[in-house]
Amino acid sequence: MSQIDTQSLMLQMRSLAAQAQAKPVEELTESSQTGQEKVDGFSDLLAKSIEGVNTEMHKSGSMKKAFEKGDPDMELSEVMLQAQKASLSFQAMTQIRNKLVEAYKTVINMPM
Repeated sequence: MSQIDTQSLMLQMRSLAAQAQAKPVEELTESSQTGQEKVDGFSDLLAKSIEGVNTEMHKSGSMKKAFEKGDPDMELSEVMLQAQKASLSFQAMTQIRNKLVEAYKTVINMPM
Protein backbone atom coordinates (compact mmCIF):
# COMPACT_ATOMS: atom_id res chain seq x y z
CA MET A 1 0.00 0.00 0.00
CA SER A 2 1.19 3.49 -0.75
CA GLN A 3 1.41 6.13 1.93
CA ILE A 4 -0.52 9.31 1.17
CA ASP A 5 1.03 12.59 2.27
CA THR A 6 -1.99 14.65 3.32
CA GLN A 7 -0.06 17.88 3.77
CA SER A 8 1.32 17.65 0.26
CA LEU A 9 -2.17 16.95 -1.07
CA MET A 10 -3.64 19.92 0.81
CA LEU A 11 -0.84 22.17 -0.45
CA GLN A 12 -1.65 21.11 -4.01
CA MET A 13 -5.34 21.83 -3.43
CA ARG A 14 -4.52 25.26 -2.00
CA SER A 15 -2.28 25.93 -4.97
CA LEU A 16 -5.10 25.12 -7.39
CA ALA A 17 -7.53 27.25 -5.44
CA ALA A 18 -5.01 30.10 -5.50
CA GLN A 19 -4.64 29.75 -9.24
CA ALA A 20 -8.39 29.79 -9.66
CA GLN A 21 -8.65 32.95 -7.57
CA ALA A 22 -5.39 34.45 -8.89
CA LYS A 23 -3.94 34.68 -5.35
CA PRO A 24 -0.36 33.76 -4.45
CA VAL A 25 -0.02 30.48 -2.55
CA GLU A 26 2.04 32.18 0.16
CA GLU A 27 -0.91 34.41 0.98
CA LEU A 28 -3.13 31.38 1.55
CA THR A 29 -0.65 29.54 3.76
CA GLU A 30 0.09 32.65 5.83
CA SER A 31 -3.58 33.36 6.47
CA SER A 32 -4.23 29.75 7.46
CA GLN A 33 -1.30 29.81 9.88
CA THR A 34 -2.27 33.07 11.57
CA GLY A 35 -5.93 32.12 11.85
CA GLN A 36 -7.09 35.63 11.01
CA GLU A 37 -9.09 34.61 7.98
CA LYS A 38 -12.04 32.22 8.07
CA VAL A 39 -10.88 28.78 6.95
CA ASP A 40 -13.06 27.32 4.23
CA GLY A 41 -14.08 23.71 4.41
CA PHE A 42 -12.66 21.10 2.11
CA SER A 43 -15.82 21.01 0.00
CA ASP A 44 -15.69 24.80 -0.45
CA LEU A 45 -12.08 24.61 -1.53
CA LEU A 46 -12.85 21.83 -3.99
CA ALA A 47 -15.88 23.68 -5.38
CA LYS A 48 -13.85 26.85 -5.88
CA SER A 49 -11.12 24.92 -7.66
CA ILE A 50 -13.58 23.25 -10.00
CA GLU A 51 -15.28 26.58 -10.64
CA GLY A 52 -11.92 28.13 -11.51
CA VAL A 53 -11.14 25.36 -13.99
CA ASN A 54 -14.61 25.75 -15.50
CA THR A 55 -14.06 29.50 -15.88
CA GLU A 56 -10.72 28.91 -17.63
CA MET A 57 -12.35 26.42 -20.02
CA HIS A 58 -15.21 28.80 -20.88
CA LYS A 59 -12.82 31.73 -21.36
CA SER A 60 -10.70 29.60 -23.69
CA GLY A 61 -13.76 28.54 -25.68
CA SER A 62 -15.04 32.08 -26.09
CA MET A 63 -11.60 33.32 -27.16
CA LYS A 64 -11.36 30.53 -29.74
CA LYS A 65 -14.78 31.41 -31.15
CA ALA A 66 -13.92 35.11 -31.32
CA PHE A 67 -10.68 34.33 -33.13
CA GLU A 68 -12.45 32.02 -35.58
CA LYS A 69 -14.99 34.75 -36.35
CA GLY A 70 -12.13 37.09 -37.22
CA ASP A 71 -12.19 39.44 -34.23
CA PRO A 72 -9.36 41.93 -34.91
CA ASP A 73 -8.63 42.34 -31.18
CA MET A 74 -8.00 38.62 -30.70
CA GLU A 75 -4.44 37.46 -31.37
CA LEU A 76 -3.50 33.85 -32.00
CA SER A 77 -0.85 33.90 -29.28
CA GLU A 78 -3.40 35.00 -26.66
CA VAL A 79 -5.85 32.31 -27.77
CA MET A 80 -3.21 29.60 -27.66
CA LEU A 81 -1.94 30.74 -24.26
CA GLN A 82 -5.45 30.68 -22.80
CA ALA A 83 -6.08 27.24 -24.31
CA GLN A 84 -2.91 25.92 -22.68
CA LYS A 85 -3.86 27.47 -19.31
CA ALA A 86 -7.26 25.78 -19.49
CA SER A 87 -5.73 22.46 -20.49
CA LEU A 88 -3.14 22.58 -17.72
CA SER A 89 -5.68 23.46 -15.03
CA PHE A 90 -7.96 20.65 -16.23
CA GLN A 91 -5.09 18.15 -16.15
CA ALA A 92 -4.14 19.25 -12.63
CA MET A 93 -7.74 18.89 -11.48
CA THR A 94 -7.87 15.40 -13.00
CA GLN A 95 -4.69 14.37 -11.20
CA ILE A 96 -6.03 15.65 -7.89
CA ARG A 97 -9.26 13.76 -8.45
CA ASN A 98 -7.26 10.60 -9.09
CA LYS A 99 -5.29 11.10 -5.87
CA LEU A 100 -8.48 11.68 -3.89
CA VAL A 101 -10.08 8.54 -5.32
CA GLU A 102 -6.93 6.60 -4.45
CA ALA A 103 -7.00 7.98 -0.90
CA TYR A 104 -10.70 7.13 -0.58
CA LYS A 105 -10.06 3.56 -1.71
CA THR A 106 -7.18 3.26 0.76
CA VAL A 107 -9.36 4.45 3.64
CA ILE A 108 -12.26 2.19 2.64
CA ASN A 109 -10.01 -0.87 2.42
CA MET A 110 -8.41 -0.28 5.84
CA PRO A 111 -9.08 -3.04 8.33
CA MET A 112 -10.94 -2.00 11.43
